[in-house]
Amino acid sequence: MKTVLMKFAGPLQSWGTSSHFEMRHTDLHPSKSAVIGVIAAALGYQRDEENKIRDLNKLQFAVRTDQAGNITDDYQTAHKYKFNPYPLVERTYVTHRYYLEDAVFVAAVGSENDQWLDEIVYALRHPYFQLYMGRRSCPLPEDFILKVVDQDVITALQQEPLHSSEWYRKRHSGPVFIFADAKLLPEKPSALRRDTIASLSWEDRNYEWRQEAETHFNVSNCQEEHDAFGALGD
Repeated sequence: MKTVLMKFAGPLQSWGTSSHFEMRHTDLHPSKSAVIGVIAAALGYQRDEENKIRDLNKLQFAVRTDQAGNITDDYQTAHKYKFNPYPLVERTYVTHRYYLEDAVFVAAVGSENDQWLDEIVYALRHPYFQLYMGRRSCPLPEDFILKVVDQDVITALQQEPLHSSEWYRKRHSGPVFIFADAKLLPEKPSALRRDTIASLSWEDRNYEWRQEAETHFNVSNCQEEHDAFGALGD
C-alpha cells in the first residue's frame, strides 16, 4: 500500500461542491472530486475520457485540516451583451465567489497498486495541465508534494507532522480533524458529500454522492513551520 501526501496551502483556495453561476460557495475542506481533478489534469486526461477519470475514483482518499482558514467573499459583476447592431448591455449579473483564506490541508491519496500510484506521483511532478486549488486563480504551492510512504492513508496522516503556521498552533491547541472515505473509518459516523466524479464533459457534467467519515486526534509531534521554498533547493 502506497500513499502520496499533498499539501494545499496559499492565500486563497476554494472547494465548492454545490455552486451555481451567481453564488460560488466553498466547502471547509478539499473535496475528493477536486483532488481527483488535480490528478486527472496532471495525467493529461481530457474531459471526454470518462472511463479513465472514473477509475481515479477508486483511489483511497482522506484529508487533514491543519489550518482551518477563514471564508472570504469576492464580489464580482459580469455583463451580458446584445448586438442590435451595436453592443449594448442587456443585463448585469452580480456574482459572489467564496474562498478559504490562509488555510492549510494535507490530502492523502493511496492505492494497493504501487505501480499505478508511482505513475500518478510522476505526473504530479511533471503535470500536463496547470494544477490549482479549486479555481484557476489559486495555484498549488511549489512544495505541494510532501512525500510518498508505504502506509495506508489514515496512518500516513496521523504520523505526518503539522504544517500549520506557528501563530495558528499557538492559538489553536485542539484536536486535528481527518475526513476520509467512509470505508476507511468504518467505526466513525459518516455523511453524504456529492464529490464523486461521474462525468466532467461540458455536455453532461455530473457528480455522485460519496460517504465521508470524520475522525480526530491530538497531535503531539508538531514541527516547525514547513519551508515553502524548500523544494527549490539551494
